[in-house]
Amino acid sequence: MTLITSAALADGTVTDLRITDGVVAALGRLAPEPGERTLDADGLLLLTGLVDLHTHLRQPGGEGAETVLTGSRAAAAGGYTAVHAMPNTDPAADSAGVVEQVAALGEEAGYVDVRPIGAVSKGRAGQELAELVGMARSRARVRLFSDDGSCVADPLLMRRALEYARIVDGVIAQHAEEPRLTAGAQLHDGARAADLGLKGWPAVAEEAIIARDALLAESAGARLHVCHVSTAGSVDVIRWAKARGVRITAEVTPHHLWLTDEAARGYDARYKVNPPLRTGEDVEALRAALADGTIDAVATDHAPHPAEAKRSEWSAAAMGMVGLETAVLVVQAAMVETGLIGWPEVELAMSRRPAAIGGLAGAALPVQVGRPADLVLLDPSARRTLAVTDLAGRSTNSPYLGQELPGRVMATFHRGVPTVLDGVVRAHEELAQPW
Repeated sequence: MTLITSAALADGTVTDLRITDGVVAALGRLAPEPGERTLDADGLLLLTGLVDLHTHLRQPGGEGAETVLTGSRAAAAGGYTAVHAMPNTDPAADSAGVVEQVAALGEEAGYVDVRPIGAVSKGRAGQELAELVGMARSRARVRLFSDDGSCVADPLLMRRALEYARIVDGVIAQHAEEPRLTAGAQLHDGARAADLGLKGWPAVAEEAIIARDALLAESAGARLHVCHVSTAGSVDVIRWAKARGVRITAEVTPHHLWLTDEAARGYDARYKVNPPLRTGEDVEALRAALADGTIDAVATDHAPHPAEAKRSEWSAAAMGMVGLETAVLVVQAAMVETGLIGWPEVELAMSRRPAAIGGLAGAALPVQVGRPADLVLLDPSARRTLAVTDLAGRSTNSPYLGQELPGRVMATFHRGVPTVLDGVVRAHEELAQPW
């Protein structure tokens, strides 16, 4: 048994919490029992474990950048207890066999629940529908489907995918990018791209696909999720679709809440990402949309790359940045410390709503007796300058290295087992030892 004392819940209530057999056994003012481990959480914030809808774990095929094990460690370091693994692996996660392999690797790692996302099309090639029903009925129980990294550009294929997803009570998660408008694009289509001599990436390439897919989802009676929303216009389209009654949800990344295309001024490829960093006006619109619920969730789009993939000229560098370890810290800086939302809304956007969208049974609940002890203890008063040693994954392509960030994850519990203690990720072999 474990007793956590004097922890502050998201609503400010201070409580003790007892963990027994992997579940929350008691809340309130509690006395230690014989042989019970005690963790003093005075000054710390206790939230339900974070859930990420958009993690690239790279395995199989991209183990040089990340593995399910190393990515799971990075997730635990950031306070996550569940992640959804994107299917742009090699081979693509487009069949029951591959998604079951990813799920099994997640179980073996033991740091977080790893829920595979199945590809929409075979090989993510956008030509032929993948085995959506087979993946949904597999041991991996897939409920999210996406060709992320590539847009499902064919409207006929997209409509069929939505129809099949409805049959299995699933969700199609779209990477909204009209490829004919972004071929060769390098940075947001604006003044900064022009100054740097880079081909512009127009906002309408994202917005047009969202509008199209909202109508297709409405026609099919299906659920649509929009990945990594990045423009003010996209917010307007999503707000319109929700008002119309479309079954649509959306996510925003921490980096789109914090960084702008000005970060690319020095051609530092750490800031090259898909979709690209946008303008300050877009950032403000995204923050407001997260605050008012138009955008439902924060998702990391954690995209690890080997060092050599980023240490090159901008046009040749890979797109993407790691973000699992820093997501809640950036949200604290962008949303909490600016007064836009409080910690209850952070818990909704980073835990409860993502769990509901991803179909995690019972996980979309607040901290309460009887639910699994998937928890994170955060020190919101801490501040530190992010260093490479703070990153627990295999890759270090973080845009925040050298920047001061607020907050620190002090402990993470996955089904009652501590994966992080005193701000340090525990060794893999320690997870199997009695606690």
